[in-house]
Amino acid sequence: MLDRYNPLNWEIDWIAIGEGALLVSVAVTVAYLLYRAVFAVVRRLTSLSETHVDEMVVERVRRPVKWSFIAIGVTVVAQSDPHLQGVWEPIARFVRPALLGWIAYTLVKAFTAALEYRLEISDDPVAMRSRRTRIAILSRTATFAIIFITVGLMLMGIPGVRDIGTTLLASAGLAALAVGAAAQPALKSLIAGLQMAVTEPLRIGDLVKVDGQAGRVEEIKMSFVTVRTWDERVLIVPTSRFLDDGFENWSRKSEALTGPVMLHLDPIADVGPIRAEFERYVQEHDLFDKRNMALVMTEAYPESVELRMSVSAKTIGELFQLRCDLREHMLKWLRENQPEALIRHRLELPGGHTKAGEPDGPKA
Repeated sequence: MLDRYNPLNWEIDWIAIGEGALLVSVAVTVAYLLYRAVFAVVRRLTSLSETHVDEMVVERVRRPVKWSFIAIGVTVVAQSDPHLQGVWEPIARFVRPALLGWIAYTLVKAFTAALEYRLEISDDPVAMRSRRTRIAILSRTATFAIIFITVGLMLMGIPGVRDIGTTLLASAGLAALAVGAAAQPALKSLIAGLQMAVTEPLRIGDLVKVDGQAGRVEEIKMSFVTVRTWDERVLIVPTSRFLDDGFENWSRKSEALTGPVMLHLDPIADVGPIRAEFERYVQEHDLFDKRNMALVMTEAYPESVELRMSVSAKTIGELFQLRCDLREHMLKWLRENQPEALIRHRLELPGGHTKAGEPDGPKA
């Protein structure tokens, strides 16, 4: 090859360059036309489908497949010309794994988008959150694996790197121990993320309480989980903490919950009318789902009694609003109908007014 491109023989050099360029141009043109023909047939077939999932997948893999066709065409032509093969083969060592990784990456993203599209038309919110969580975690894991393997294959195309890797195989055991010790937190997070996808202790959209804070799960990464609180703060919680320390999940199976409203009243309070007004108000409230409703006296102290009013609603947000409305209404009703039931701090001193009025205190 070097003889043909020898600067002392300019005529042969330009002929070789022209032949190589012509072969590459023909290969690229034929590969592109073949790509257009294949995708025209594929698009025609996907248009006959009743769902948009097929078209979504085909559209996402179109670009990497196009360049793969071109790379295959150049490789085929290079096999017939040893001089062109000498130029193309070093480049192909990087191009081939890069294109394979690109195709695998787009396939993962395409199937992820297709599965999320199907979730949008689902009527079961609990199943939708469960599947969305699994899709998010597994797609990130697959993406990380594809990028890691692709970069490794591209680096193995460098002779020096390949030789170094072969030399280090003798000490692979010690290296594995060292890497394992250094990467223990990362491996722990990776295993915790996979365990989160399989066991599903929480899902995207769940309402959880962790570290005394309640909020909605927005994202589940391999290393951390983001929780959005009611005041729009974002909690960044390590994934492993959910599995090691425990937490409260208020929407594990469904968002239908029962919540309490506590009243602390004077022991003189007449509980019968209070219970009747509580039941009347809750029965007429639009957010009550007719599942649970009860008023019980949970504690009785010398100076106060504790009433627990339990109500239920279809969602956590509706339950919170129902409890707020009930608390406000019952306090208003007590002020208007049983003001003596509201707790007041009293200080009773027998004859206190008379003694307080004497400047020198009581007489002997």
